Amino acid sequence: MTTPVVVLLPGWRNSGPAHWQSRWEALHGDVRVQQHDWEWPRRGDWMARLDEVVQAQTRPVVLVAHSLGCLLVAAWASVSRHTAPVRGALLVAPGDIEVDGGPVPPLPGWRPIVRQRLPFPSVLVGSRNDPCCTLARAQGMARDWGSVWVDLGPRGHINADSGLGDWPEGRERIAPWLQATPAHTNAEEE
Repeated sequence: MTTPVVVLLPGWRNSGPAHWQSRWEALHGDVRVQQHDWEWPRRGDWMARLDEVVQAQTRPVVLVAHSLGCLLVAAWASVSRHTAPVRGALLVAPGDIEVDGGPVPPLPGWRPIVRQRLPFPSVLVGSRNDPCCTLARAQGMARDWGSVWVDLGPRGHINADSGLGDWPEGRERIAPWLQATPAHTNAEEE
């Protein structure tokens, strides 16, 4: 049986130790994509790194993205030839880099946000009072990406400051994608 690997995609400046992504990494052994530059991210560099990590896996993949990581998934999926192993993506609190004057500075190369339908199932979890993305903009991204929309209520940027702890409810969202499947062997082809 083959159990998928969870690949964590933090946003701008990475996820700190109290962030639910860091807690999942510690609790479940999830794989965090380590980017070269967390402070001044380049979309092409981040996409290439994600492609490397997905290709390095020997099992199916479940992507779990936060903030800028959500935009990374959309951009990567629009051009990568390596999306087949992805069983699904949990996209949490997308950062809206198209709005000037927000908490995230203009990040060269990240505009426009890729709005193409994702080639795998996805769930977008948003918050009613996210300082990094309005509710309407998050719902629009979910619609454009073909994601199931989940309204988490007023939870800020759905990060360490949101008081989610280990966020077991988030883990439940990816549980169907984590089901083991029979391993494929060459003997089955004969």
